[in-house]
Order: sequence, then C-alpha cells, then structure tokens
Amino acid sequence: MDLGLKGKTAVITGASVGIGLAIAEGLAAEGSNLVLAARGGERLEAEAARIAEKYGVSAVAVAADVATVAGTEAIIAAAAEKDGADILINNAGTGSNETVMEAPDEKWQSYWDLHVMAAVRLARGIAPQMKKRGGGVILHNASICAVQPLWYEPIYNVSKSALMMFSKTLSTELIPDNIRVNCVNAGLILTPDWIKTAKQLTAETGGNWEGYLQSVANEHAASKRFGTPEELANVFVFLSSERASYCVGSTYFVDGGMLKTI
Repeated sequence: MDLGLKGKTAVITGASVGIGLAIAEGLAAEGSNLVLAARGGERLEAEAARIAEKYGVSAVAVAADVATVAGTEAIIAAAAEKDGADILINNAGTGSNETVMEAPDEKWQSYWDLHVMAAVRLARGIAPQMKKRGGGVILHNASICAVQPLWYEPIYNVSKSALMMFSKTLSTELIPDNIRVNCVNAGLILTPDWIKTAKQLTAETGGNWEGYLQSVANEHAASKRFGTPEELANVFVFLSSERASYCVGSTYFVDGGMLKTI
C-alpha cells in the first residue's frame, strides 16, 4: 500500500529512543524526511545519521527540551529551514510517581509544560508552516491513562487527559486549513524505560525482570503481553498518511485490550 509519505517532512519529539525512534524509522521507511528532537544530543545525532543512511532520507537532529520555550522555538526553526513540516508528532513525555496530597506545585507544572504546553507551542509554530504547504497532520501521543488512570501517577493521568482534549480542540480549529489532528492512546508498550524500571524493582528479589513485566501484562492487558514500539509506530505512520484522510479529531487506542470501557 502506497501511503503517500515519500518526500514529506516529519517533526518528531522524544525521537532518540523507544516509541519516538520507532515512529521515525517507520516514516523514514516510507520515504519521509525527518526533523528529530530530544534532549540527548549525542544519541540523537547518532540515530539520525543511522536512519538517514539506512533509508536514504534527510534526518536532522535538534537537541532541545520541549518543556521549554527555547526548546520548542529551536524545533520550529529547524522545520522552517527544511521549508516547513508536513507532519508533527508530539511524542515526548514520561511517567510519574506520586500522590496528589504530596506532589508539589513544581512537579505539576513540569509535567504540564512537557505534555501540554510543548504541544501547544509546537502547534502554534508549525501549523502555519503546514498551511503554506497546503495542509498537514498533527498527532499526539497521549496514553490510555488519559481515560483509565493508574493510581500511582495522578499527574501523568491528568496531563495526558489534557493533551487528549487539546488534540480534539485543535482538530476543530485547524481542519479548515486541511490540517488533520488526532490522538493515540497507547497501553503497555515495551520501551527501555519499562525494562529499566523492572530491573530496578526486581534487583533485590532475584532479578526476574521479565517475569515482573509478564505479571504487569497479565494484570492489565487482555492480550497478556506488552506491545512493541514498532506496533505502535505502525498506527502513527498510517494516521500520518493520505490513507487516513477522513480521520479527524479522534483518539485511537493501541492497548492490547487494556481499555475496560466502551
């Protein structure tokens, strides 16, 4: 199936590892050029060079913290240097661990900046580029926790729910400019962060981190397994393409049966 992505320019945040990196590879495999953003410049530059060589596309690395105004401005400027972006994927984010009663204001604000304001600022800067190019696609990587919260990460739950609503609201504003906005809510995806956490939690009890992850999957996912970053990336690639031309303002769950409501 020709997805019509060859020659498009895609901006991806949190692109040096895990889900963001898988999305970058998926789009590059379809012939898209990339503007990749992450905080770790050395790793990002190495991955950008590898992808460019492997797929024969352009891949620019932008070392930037999307939770800051300066970081988003750097990404917007890098996209402008490529004559604008056709695709924006707001992927950067991380889990949290706290209680509402104990978490300080500063932690709430940091997650708000990372999960919500980064998406707001990038939309304000990149949507005009898309409009000049005749349209585009903006995708938000939220989480199943936006609608089905986990008790131990209330800040993550709340900020991802806000991101989901921002995606819906933005879609209405931008569709007259032929810019499609959608949201993806993932369930259990086996990223390096999950593996790192599992190893830490099992270090003093025998180190069976794989068994721990299987127990998490057994508890939460009807499919009894974690998804791979590549499985999730496939959905982002499809939604970025002209094959998803009537997908506007929706949220798509990729969760192996974790969602318990209709």
